[in-house]
Amino acid sequence: MITHPAPPSKRWLFKPFPDRPDEQQAVADLVQVLNVSPFLASLLVQRGVYSFDEARYFFRPELTHLHDPFQMRDMDRAVDRITLAMHRQEKILIYGDYDVDGTTSVSLMYGFLRTHYEHLDHYIPDRYKEGYGISRAGIQYAADNGFTLIIALDCGIKSIDRVAEATALGVDFIICDHHRPGNEIPAAVAVLDPKRADCQYPYKELTGCGVGFKLLQALCRRWGLPVDDLWPYLDLVVVSIACDIVPITGENRALAYYGLKQLNTAPRTGFQALMRVAGFMRDDEACPHKDKHLDIGNVVFGLGPRINAAGRIKHARDAVNLLLAESFDEAEEFAYFLHAHNKDRQDLDKGMTEQALDMIRRNDLLINAKSTVLFDASWHKGVIGIVASRCIEQFYRPTIILTQSNDKAAGSARSVAGFDVYEAIEECADLLEQFGGHTFAAGLTMPIENIDAFREKFEQVVSERILDEYLIPRVEVDLPLDFSEINDKFYRVMKQMSPFGPHNLAPIFCTEDVVLVGEPMLMKEKHIKFTCRQRRSGHQFTAVGFGLGAWADHLRSDEPFSICYSLEMNHFNNRSTMQLYLKDIKI
Repeated sequence: MITHPAPPSKRWLFKPFPDRPDEQQAVADLVQVLNVSPFLASLLVQRGVYSFDEARYFFRPELTHLHDPFQMRDMDRAVDRITLAMHRQEKILIYGDYDVDGTTSVSLMYGFLRTHYEHLDHYIPDRYKEGYGISRAGIQYAADNGFTLIIALDCGIKSIDRVAEATALGVDFIICDHHRPGNEIPAAVAVLDPKRADCQYPYKELTGCGVGFKLLQALCRRWGLPVDDLWPYLDLVVVSIACDIVPITGENRALAYYGLKQLNTAPRTGFQALMRVAGFMRDDEACPHKDKHLDIGNVVFGLGPRINAAGRIKHARDAVNLLLAESFDEAEEFAYFLHAHNKDRQDLDKGMTEQALDMIRRNDLLINAKSTVLFDASWHKGVIGIVASRCIEQFYRPTIILTQSNDKAAGSARSVAGFDVYEAIEECADLLEQFGGHTFAAGLTMPIENIDAFREKFEQVVSERILDEYLIPRVEVDLPLDFSEINDKFYRVMKQMSPFGPHNLAPIFCTEDVVLVGEPMLMKEKHIKFTCRQRRSGHQFTAVGFGLGAWADHLRSDEPFSICYSLEMNHFNNRSTMQLYLKDIKI
């Protein structure tokens, strides 16, 4: 039998334990007023919850607590321009990016406005012919077809030249974006972006769809419409929040909390059809599967890839058509289109990832570098971002995957925890034609002849800035936990801390001094499953480790080890049992 080497352990980073006097007092108070264990109270204090009122807001956020939309810079100008356009019977074009945030944004804005106004249409640029952001083709389409106002969502904050070109053609712009602005703001009628340095809006982490939602909230107030008219659109907002990987804190937490309620109780027809093809709904029911309550993870891994696949493989208008569909038959047709596109995307992703990993393994310089920059002119532009993420799973470092598009090199960048890849790319701006994005993900375009120089400079920037510890995958552990603390009440209260996501991740615990009960089981040669007992407490649980199958050769029944894990309820044969989902093992 071949014995596989034990996987290298990850860095276990322990979040600060609440041990300051004020934190200890808060833990003691929460134990009393909430009737929870000190462990659960400590989890809450770690998340900034110190009092009963803060706990009430954390566990039960209210839509009445959403910020005043008119606190956002230019909001009054945007509302005035849309109102004027409707009064004049102007044609309005809703323009958005081709990813999940962009397509949900367009569906939100167009879907709401069409219930009050008829002279409007929507436009999504072609990923391959037009590229990211505001395109000349999109502006020309608006001008040729008599549109005098474009509402751009999830893009536009750096489109200085395009907005100027549109103005010269008699087309006004309202920009609703959430990406970092450059040094100059486009000369649009209104630029809504909470990340503007001159914007005093109190919450900065909205998605593009979230900014669009705030615009609709302002329109409802100005037009005297009940704000309740907006709540059915929250299923779109939560999908954007989940798939754009933004912090689920503050306003996003409230929007995600009620968005998930909408998605699970009364989703729009398009989401019903998509949930069915994704396996979240029974074929004989017109509501979500009773045993499958969708959470942020289901949205990210179940719905998001299918919506994204439209723009990656064919055209993102299929995703918008799905989300705007009113009849189930129409929605189901588009859902199957997206499902098929996603299967094609998976095949492309797998083949390109194998090629990319092979390129790294065959090159000593690439193996030993602190960054990865790969180029292949034949790679499919629609999946290079996914391939970058796959490469990071094997070689944990900032990664950029480039392909040829319109005689240029177009790329997607992904980063590792703690390292700002956007800033590193910005240092190489002299070699680029265009770039934009976030701390952990970015897009860029350059002349093909600049690739080698860019690779060299990017490696230099990363090597100078990145700490060696950032090149080791990490697990953030909330608390050490005895098995004796884990029970149904503990799990119920913990789950009420959801929705989980960035800045409010599902708690991860670690337990020491555990031993095997019986032999570990290897599943599909990649995953491990075993029962383990904590010697101190005597309690035992079943543990599952996806991708941790190599540990099966290294765990011994008489040798204690430590585990870090999250808690989930496993539902099988009408029985529910607590299960540990392993993140890492240390002997």
